[in-house]
Amino acid sequence: MSDRRSLKTARTLAIAVLLCVPPFYLDAFWLRVGLFSLAAAIGAVGLTLLSGVAGQLSLGHAFFLAVGAYGYTWLAGEPGPGLPTPLAAVLAVLLAGGAGLLFSPVAGRVRGIYLGVATLALVFLGHHLLLTADSVTGGFNGRSVPPLRIGGFGFTADTPELTVLGVPFGAEERLWYLGLALFALTWFTARGLLRSRPGRAWAALRDSETAAAVMGVDVARHRAAAFVVSSMYAGLAGVLLALAFRRVVPDYFSLALSVDYLAMIVLGGLGSVAGATAGAVFVTALPLLMTRYADQLPLVAAPGSADGTVGPTEAARYLYGAAIVAVLLYAPDGLHGLSRRLRTRLRRPKPGSPTPAAPAAAPPARTKEHTP
Repeated sequence: MSDRRSLKTARTLAIAVLLCVPPFYLDAFWLRVGLFSLAAAIGAVGLTLLSGVAGQLSLGHAFFLAVGAYGYTWLAGEPGPGLPTPLAAVLAVLLAGGAGLLFSPVAGRVRGIYLGVATLALVFLGHHLLLTADSVTGGFNGRSVPPLRIGGFGFTADTPELTVLGVPFGAEERLWYLGLALFALTWFTARGLLRSRPGRAWAALRDSETAAAVMGVDVARHRAAAFVVSSMYAGLAGVLLALAFRRVVPDYFSLALSVDYLAMIVLGGLGSVAGATAGAVFVTALPLLMTRYADQLPLVAAPGSADGTVGPTEAARYLYGAAIVAVLLYAPDGLHGLSRRLRTRLRRPKPGSPTPAAPAAAPPARTKEHTP
């Protein structure tokens, strides 16, 4: 057991070191792809806690992402309170949690498709508010996002100038490490929640609410708690998305974004933190890569082309839609379950290979014979 734990720790450290290397070798495009993937992974982890672990369907994840993004932009900007940006980021996450708390009475009493329809209303209501509350959101054109500054250090390219090992660190390079830190926080807190009593209660609710209630689980309270926790993760993802985009607009936070997040957790595997991360990277990076290489791909038109062929965004949606169908048919537990089965198969001894011999039994102890 200690050897397995040491190997797992070494693997985690190796992955952490490897993720710190890209700013020294990759250009701004690839770092932006990584940033958007990290933000999506944070939001997907929150949704998998709600839908994959607690068994609650939600189509309103885009609403809580918008609350986090616009909450930070307004709290840290002008017009607005003009708060210090770290405080504005924390308050934006709490604001998203507060929005989830306001909706939690519904989440505590409704489940399944009924909760999905109820959360669907949040997306349309939120989009309407984003378009009409001009003094806060900037209306249709959105608002510029104030860059994050901690002390005298800014996550922008201008102040202060920074060079590390001969590599100039601009906004993308600095935000990369911020995204890594926030994702690490998300990863470890989510894994801790899964092992805690609330996490076990959510899993019991997913399997059977009747059995969970018999065991003493407060069904309504734990449903509502899962919704609040998920909305806070979505708010954190919204803050990171706002910093990466540098401008927030209402049309981004639409129903299509909520559907994308559902695709992430289905592809990765419901209830798995690692699977949600893998699904988020796939769904987020695919349209960006197809946009960059559209001129080299068959049947894909360049962005803005009017020749009637399929654009990169639509082609990406078709591809990961087909991937969802394939996952549901051949790997219902998602990419995480598929990788787990592959690891098990690789560890299994090959047919015909000698199996380790069982240790020989110790000879019986001699006893002294008594003669009459």
